[in-house]
Amino acid sequence: MALPVETQLKYWSVAAVTFVLVLWLLGDVLLPFVLGSAMAYFLDPIADRLERMGLSRSAATALITASALVIFALLLLLVLPALIAQGIDLIRTLPQLTSKLRDLLVARFPSILIEDSTIHTTLASIGDAVRERGPQLLQTALGSALSLVNVVVLLLVVPVVSVYMLLDWDRMIARIDDLLPRDHAPVIRQLAREIDGTLSAFVRGMGTVCLILGTYYAIALMLVGLNFGLVVGAIAGLVTFIPYLGALIGGALAIGLALFQFWGDWVSIGLVAAIFMVGQVVEGNILTPKLVGSSVGLHPVWLLLALSVFGMLFGFVGMLVAVPVAAAIGVIARFAINQYLAGRLYRGLSDQGGPGDA
Repeated sequence: MALPVETQLKYWSVAAVTFVLVLWLLGDVLLPFVLGSAMAYFLDPIADRLERMGLSRSAATALITASALVIFALLLLLVLPALIAQGIDLIRTLPQLTSKLRDLLVARFPSILIEDSTIHTTLASIGDAVRERGPQLLQTALGSALSLVNVVVLLLVVPVVSVYMLLDWDRMIARIDDLLPRDHAPVIRQLAREIDGTLSAFVRGMGTVCLILGTYYAIALMLVGLNFGLVVGAIAGLVTFIPYLGALIGGALAIGLALFQFWGDWVSIGLVAAIFMVGQVVEGNILTPKLVGSSVGLHPVWLLLALSVFGMLFGFVGMLVAVPVAAAIGVIARFAINQYLAGRLYRGLSDQGGPGDA
């Protein structure tokens, strides 16, 4: 006999509170395991396809691991040093850029020279803040990155966790399925399939879109000759998962840098703007429809809210789990709405015949 609804709600509430407490208390400890699980989830379809081609699960995992190590080594040797160097140079150059902006505005608007004017005061404060906070911001970012993802986590724990998770992924899923409450197993399986479909479409699809667009922006901007093109392309690619935000941030940064570097060379400035226009056209009409689809169900505002809330509460680990939790909540909310629309609370007696009906 199934447990009463009130008792079931107590159990599910305790499970939810336990999950939040574990995430709150052990966030830093769980980081490598969350990253490893995310990598395993991302790579599981590739392993399944290799199995269908005749390889064992162990052989498929070994092949994926070797390929990932080669790609990571190439990125570490070829891309990462240049990316870090350009990022440092960009932060160091910001005071000069603000100074050039001030000179340009002074040439166009002489009233800025008046010391008591609002524009003059604002520009002066911005310049002072950039000069004072720029090196501090860089130092804080590098320090946080080193403390967050230290060498041991990056080179040892995360790959080991991802390999073991990828190797045992199917067995773990089967074991979890065996532990589901029998009365609710069909509904839980249905919800899990919908959550997996949403996550696979968004995480894998948008991850591929971000990688393609980031590579395109970086290569195209460097070919045009824009300084810091690699950094701008990486930034634009990283935030592409939020529609229009990647092009908005990357385009504004790239065009701003192009105005300082190519002032008077309107052809080069137009090429920089055209790069982001082409990227948006390709993303909206080809990449996103093909790789992500139109039925993901993660609204950009809902995604931003989840990232903000989980990031504030649980730090970097919270941001990692924000997308899966947002997808799960969205699927469960749609299921609850459908149950409500089909239930007596919504329908009432309107679909039943009244006393005077034949």
